Amino acid sequence: MRTTAVILSGPKDLGLQSVQLNEPAPGDIVVEITHSGISTGTEKLFYTGQMPPFPGMGYPLVPGYEAAGEVVEAAPDTGFKPGDRVFVPGSNCFAPTEAGPVRGLFGAATKRLITPAHRAVRIDPALEAEGALLALAATARHALAGLNNVLPDLIVGHGTLGRLLARLTIAAGGEPPVVWETKAERRKHAQGYEVIDPATDERRDYRSIYDASGDPKLIDSLVMRLAKGGEIVLAGFYTEPVAFTFVPAFMKEARIRIAAEWQPEDMVATRALIEGGALSLANLITHTRPASEAPEAYATAFNDPDCLKMILDWRATV
Repeated sequence: MRTTAVILSGPKDLGLQSVQLNEPAPGDIVVEITHSGISTGTEKLFYTGQMPPFPGMGYPLVPGYEAAGEVVEAAPDTGFKPGDRVFVPGSNCFAPTEAGPVRGLFGAATKRLITPAHRAVRIDPALEAEGALLALAATARHALAGLNNVLPDLIVGHGTLGRLLARLTIAAGGEPPVVWETKAERRKHAQGYEVIDPATDERRDYRSIYDASGDPKLIDSLVMRLAKGGEIVLAGFYTEPVAFTFVPAFMKEARIRIAAEWQPEDMVATRALIEGGALSLANLITHTRPASEAPEAYATAFNDPDCLKMILDWRATV
């Protein structure tokens, strides 16, 4: 079985290639992908060659961990049937070539993939391109959920993750958070909360600040915005060392927490919120390109400040 996939052969060396898929194993399903998302965090680091050493890392690789599609093959014991619409967080299903392995460290940017059934999540058939956003929504939910976690009253950054954090805060019954955004264009499309320029904010009593910017240089300034005993949650992905000045944090008795990737229970809860209408995925996708234009799509996703979320449309790809 062959398919067309995005292959990152090295830093900034990206294109579409035909690749061989491994044979399905017992318990696997075959999924025809209709839409996949481009991550401006981890994928950008692979694209630029700046990703720190990571288990399974190497080129060539199939990027992406956000994909939605339809099941085309499934054994009866998998719990799926052909025609089911599913979200898949990537797959390592690509057969090696004579030149060596094709790494599927993420492996979602492909026309067709094979995955163990337990990794797929059945979603509403009405979710088309938005279906690829499920992992990002579950990541936002993971940052908010858990023992003794406090919902944010300030979110830094009104990108896709920041918007999902704000929407989930309201869905959880929290007070609408304040959201900081330095780019005027990104202050649009708030849903029940306020988005402001941080330069206009004089508050110094935030109990819980969620940073979705990924900028470690902000931490000292965020500490100064905390109430005593407040918490800063690092919800972005940070490629530079994270450090802060001790004395101000000491005076505030500040707490700093790191939010990692989503877990299965986050995915279940997020899907329920979406299906129940408590969480909307609208107005998060700003750009869509056919998969045949993948090199241009990746360049836009990583370099255009107006691109909030780029989706590859695989439906016309052979």
